[in-house]
Amino acid sequence: MSLYDQQYLDIAARILEQGYFDQNRTGIPTYKLPHQIMQFDLSQEFPILTTKKVAFKTAVRELLWIFKEQSNDVRRLQEQNVHIWDEWMMEDGTIGTSYGWVVKKYHQVDHLIEQLKTNPQDRRMMLNLWQIPYLDTGALYPCCFLTMWDVTDGRLNCMLVQRSGDWGLGVPFNTTQYAVLVHLLAQVTGFQPGLFSHVINNAHIYENQVEGIRTQLGRRDQAFDAPKLWINPEITDFYQFTDRDIKLIGYQHLDKIKMEVAV
Repeated sequence: MSLYDQQYLDIAARILEQGYFDQNRTGIPTYKLPHQIMQFDLSQEFPILTTKKVAFKTAVRELLWIFKEQSNDVRRLQEQNVHIWDEWMMEDGTIGTSYGWVVKKYHQVDHLIEQLKTNPQDRRMMLNLWQIPYLDTGALYPCCFLTMWDVTDGRLNCMLVQRSGDWGLGVPFNTTQYAVLVHLLAQVTGFQPGLFSHVINNAHIYENQVEGIRTQLGRRDQAFDAPKLWINPEITDFYQFTDRDIKLIGYQHLDKIKMEVAV
């Protein structure tokens, strides 16, 4: 069993058993637990679920859309057959002043790479998408909004902070995405990937996802070992990465479990 399956399913079971049941802005009630944390050593294992399929290529394309292209244009994702932002697309075809728009406005990736290359012991290295003046003009407040970075003994470590985590759909997607980001930034800055910690302030399971989560919990004994991540070793410029340069090797998984997105 992959370590990600183990940690993810343990928390899923706790949410169902101990979670606080209440309403929220979507109108679909949730079971929730605060302050859930998963941690992985990326030098040992790549975190992705095997007890159901995670759409890895879609996750990578969205990641590159945010941090490489630094775009807010949903149509650019649609051209790649990625439709995860369709429900939030505004009249101008964008998600407004959110995600990639904020990254670009403050040159956040450029600043981070420069810090990692020139002052890796800096304790102020982060990507912060929570920019208060621009929250209300975006289609959605960012869920994964903060990454904090550390270099220790040649290893690049990252802590991802997520304000709201849809355990059935969003969290597996986000863990995998940001683990890829650590690998990409490590490669272009000359470090090895290290610890990746995923902190979720509000970890929740929607009422209409409970059956799907229970199905997945029943698959625990069928879980596979984690796959390997391959990144094109020729790429040394972050902005040269494409989805063709990022692949999983040996990704075995059980069938997809259909769950509804709460908008």
